[in-house]
Amino acid sequence: MKNISTNLLLILITVSTINCTTPNAPRSLGIPKQEMSILQQIPAGQASRSQSPLYLRPRPIEENEFNTKKLHLLIDSMYSIMQRKAGVGLAANQIGKSLQLFMIEAKPDNPRYKVLGPVPQQIFINPVITKASSTKKNFWHACLSAVGEKRGNVATYEWLEYRCRDEKGQLQTGRLEGFAAVIFQHEFKHLMNGTYLDVAKDFLSKADLDDQISKGKVPYFELTDDSLPLLIGGYEIGETLNEYHARTKMLRKE
Repeated sequence: MKNISTNLLLILITVSTINCTTPNAPRSLGIPKQEMSILQQIPAGQASRSQSPLYLRPRPIEENEFNTKKLHLLIDSMYSIMQRKAGVGLAANQIGKSLQLFMIEAKPDNPRYKVLGPVPQQIFINPVITKASSTKKNFWHACLSAVGEKRGNVATYEWLEYRCRDEKGQLQTGRLEGFAAVIFQHEFKHLMNGTYLDVAKDFLSKADLDDQISKGKVPYFELTDDSLPLLIGGYEIGETLNEYHARTKMLRKE
């Protein structure tokens, strides 16, 4: 009986280990063999929302994971998906990976956003916003994780400064303005969990938005005040994403 119990325990440990290291595990760097898809938003209140990596706390990339084949492959895969979908940014949790990683890039010929100018490719790992402007701009957001949804109008900081690591593990700091700052905050919001749909109050279809912008009836990328919801509202400048998630978890308990 003792041997049977011991063998059963070993089997359970082995199965548990396999489940934790499988490429499909949200907190692993592994890439599944099947083609990855972009996760779609789940409205608040639905039970399945709590199980989606889009709404799970992402973990930082660890020291021993930088400059590894797995990390490079994950980043290459994300970039390939972003290009194929004509996106200008992509966060790891959008493809089912609960990791503090996202990238941005807007090419001059991007059919969705070329009017706002190009943004060079940049990768942000374990990002922190270290400083932000007192001024904010509005922007009508869409998202690869909100296919078929209306555009939502939210505010983002006009400029920001950041600290992060690159894929080799080297510390990076910088300042983003204009469209680059908007994309950064859009992807940062994913790592805070959720999408612009959880924040915006005003929505328009793309056709209606294009029509109203052309007639000057709605603001588009203009300075705004605090009456417009801030996309990354609740985040305190200077805190890590781990600190943000720990603090907000405590607030929810209270």
